[in-house]
This record gives sequence, structure tokens and C-alpha cells, in this order.
Amino acid sequence: MYAGFLWFPKPFIPRLKPTLCGIAFSPLICPLSSPLLLPFLPFALLRISISISPIVPPSSIKSFQLEKRTGNKCYMLSARDLSIIWGDTTHYWEWTTLPESRFEEVARLRAVCWFDITGRMNTRVLSPNTNYAAFLVFKMIDAGGFHYDPAVLSVGILGGNSSTKNVCLDPNLVDNRLDDRFHGLQRPTVRSDGWLEIEMGEFFNPGLEEDELQIKVSETTSNWWKRGFILEGIEVRPKHV
Repeated sequence: MYAGFLWFPKPFIPRLKPTLCGIAFSPLICPLSSPLLLPFLPFALLRISISISPIVPPSSIKSFQLEKRTGNKCYMLSARDLSIIWGDTTHYWEWTTLPESRFEEVARLRAVCWFDITGRMNTRVLSPNTNYAAFLVFKMIDAGGFHYDPAVLSVGILGGNSSTKNVCLDPNLVDNRLDDRFHGLQRPTVRSDGWLEIEMGEFFNPGLEEDELQIKVSETTSNWWKRGFILEGIEVRPKHV
């Protein structure tokens, strides 16, 4: 161990890959060092690198990042890591690539009535004693069918308490063309990377037990055909009051 340098244990960075001589390292591309030297980077430099750009190992279905403010862990579950009803039926959903996505694949909604997406993750991988929020990350391109009933978002511990709320997923809908159920509902905002996001709910992670977090978005009551929704994933990151 060299003074001022850190060798990561495997839990520090997820999905570490074994390489030459059995050394495990992150595939983060760092302009200051080759990947083989990443385990020996000064901790401050490593933290800055990971807070600027998320780590997405090749063919990975998750990304990992450190929050700049606190160094707490942030994760994004890709569309491939989520359970999408009818997601493997090409008549309803298409798996495609977008250059602006951090993942190799995104899910594009062709047309479906039963809009139902669920994600799960173990809270053990998150930072303890931290308040988190989950965010749906997506695009709406030539979207339709989201005007009839609000979407329902929920976040909670599997088998425990959860929070649920109704939202308007399509930011292009005009208020005066919607019924009263949509008035005043939360709408998505544009992220710095160009995607839309909407907060699904928040939760506190004490870090004392291995709980299973369940995150869900659905619109299954209208029987209206929906289209034009492009899913990148669900991001879980610290939330500050």
C-alpha cells in the first residue's frame, strides 16, 4: 500500500473484471491512466473521475457513479435490467441503440395497452444512512396514448411500505386538453444529458439489513394504446432536502 493511494475491495465498485495476473479493476476510461493503473489512483482523483462519468462495464445492464457532493453511491438500472411486461414481444416493444444512451440497448415502445415496468435492487449496494430517490429516465418521441389516464409511480421495500403517486409522463400534453385528473400533476424535466426524468419516489436506506427495493411505473387502467416511449432505465441517487 502506497501512501495516498487506495486499493479497492470488490464491493467498492460493482462488476469489477479480472484481468492480467488476476487483478480486478474497473473498466472506467480515465485519460490520466491506463485501466490497469486505476486501482492505484489517488482516492481523490478516482472520486472526481467517477463523479463526472458513470462507470458502465462492457455489456453491463447497470451503471455506477459517485455523487460529487457526498461521495455516496448512485446506480442506474438499464432497461435490460428491468421487468417490462411484453418487453420481449417485438410487436409491442423494440430493443434498439441510441448514441446518447450510456447503455448498449434501450427499449422503444411500439404500441401497448398494458404499460407496466418494474425494477428491483438490493439496498445493500447503496450507501447507508442515506436518503435516496428513484428517477425514471426516458424520452418521448412521437408519443401518444398517455393522455387518457395518469401513470402510477411507486417506490418501496418489497413486502414493506411503499409510496405511490400519479404523474403525467408526456411533457408535451396541453393542460386544457386533459381532464381534471391531470391538473397539477408532476411532469418530467430535462436532464443535463438530454434525457427526460421524473422522480418516482424516495426512501431512506439505513443500511442495517439486506432489503429488496421495488420501483414501478404503470398505466394499465385506460386500455388505450400507448406509443413513442423510449426507456433508458431507472436511476437511484441520493436526495437532499
